Amino acid sequence: MDLERARADALAIFRTALRRVDPEALVRDALALDGDTVVVRGTPYPLAPDARLIVVAIGKASVGMARGAAAALGARIDRGIAVTKALPGEELPPAVGPIAVVTGSHPVPDAASVAAGRRVLETVAGLGPGDLVLALISGGGSALVEAPAEGVTLEDIARTTDLLLRAGADIETLNAVRRPLSRIKGGGLAAAIAPARVVNLIVSDVLGNPLPVIASGPTIPADPGLDAVALARGLGTWDNLPEPVRRALTDARGQSGGSGDNVIETIILADAATAAEAAAEGARNQGYHAAVLGTRFAGEAREFARFWAELARHARAGDGLLKPPACLIGAGEMTVTVRGNGRGGRNTEMALAAAMAIDGLPGVVIASLATDGDDGLSGAAGGMVDGTTAARIRGAGLDPAALLAANDSARALAAAGGLVQTGGTGTNVNDLYLALLPE
Repeated sequence: MDLERARADALAIFRTALRRVDPEALVRDALALDGDTVVVRGTPYPLAPDARLIVVAIGKASVGMARGAAAALGARIDRGIAVTKALPGEELPPAVGPIAVVTGSHPVPDAASVAAGRRVLETVAGLGPGDLVLALISGGGSALVEAPAEGVTLEDIARTTDLLLRAGADIETLNAVRRPLSRIKGGGLAAAIAPARVVNLIVSDVLGNPLPVIASGPTIPADPGLDAVALARGLGTWDNLPEPVRRALTDARGQSGGSGDNVIETIILADAATAAEAAAEGARNQGYHAAVLGTRFAGEAREFARFWAELARHARAGDGLLKPPACLIGAGEMTVTVRGNGRGGRNTEMALAAAMAIDGLPGVVIASLATDGDDGLSGAAGGMVDGTTAARIRGAGLDPAALLAANDSARALAAAGGLVQTGGTGTNVNDLYLALLPE
């Protein structure tokens, strides 16, 4: 039973999934230029010779998406901007053709995020009804681009974001609370673009692809029935939110923000399910029986780890539909309720908890990996563990249970050689969960 081979196979399967959700290829293949007509997935959008074609790319996949647009549309693009997150040691180009590249902060917005928001609004200012804006949206845009609403400061938004994250808010709750605090979110960008037309191309990082939630819907009106006040109260954060934030959320009840009437098409190019199906294909090519068990997994990372480990345990024993060699695949996005001050992320926390759940169990490799390569504060994409990982942590003089309680999962996995560090992948479609059961 070759666990080293299984670990290598898991990384190869992950790379296969990443190739399928490569944002440059996705956008390039979705666009074409026929004279002055922009063709989006076969639908033509004629432009007058003097009409402007603008590209606005927002999110962690924005540079790749911008490259795809530039490759397909070339010099017909009048101008554009791509806002992304720079990972440590990563060098970003100043521009992709006519599309400027700038950075913001994630997951908590900062002054760079506000500067990026200003640049985005300047890029789309003064457009007319004959102009067309390609909005290339991906996950992370909520924090990377910010333009605080009247009466709300950047510090208010940053404080709110931090409180929500520490309370374990999922992405839908987080973005529902942040939308009313911004002039860009919740259709605000579409309103700034009007009367020009908007076509959205989206790489989704939100389970189920609810359009108002992805990057907080800069070109999509918010659901007026979603009560951000009730959501904040439900997390126990309401009383600690800054007063201007509480006032803005109260005033926004029942409102949807921008109308989005100038948005003429929205296409989801890829999501977590796309990555999971590609992973299954990659696993089969590696000789495994593969099954996708779900693509909308959510909840507390450590609780999901125990569930995933139990599935692997039963499959290893031959109790499931798949017999070894097998690969169980899932996708989703967990949350972490922060109780300690350690270093980690949702995927390293899931991996550490899984290592404890399969402690001593032979023939199982579990991986929990962020498709953007950036798992919280871990400095890694996530973790990969097996039945010997917990013992290796203890052998390094550390207590895996104590480290899990302190949310110090990255330290634990680093001691056992269980961190998976890919660097920035340039895409973002949630997280991938693997359980490999070699022969």
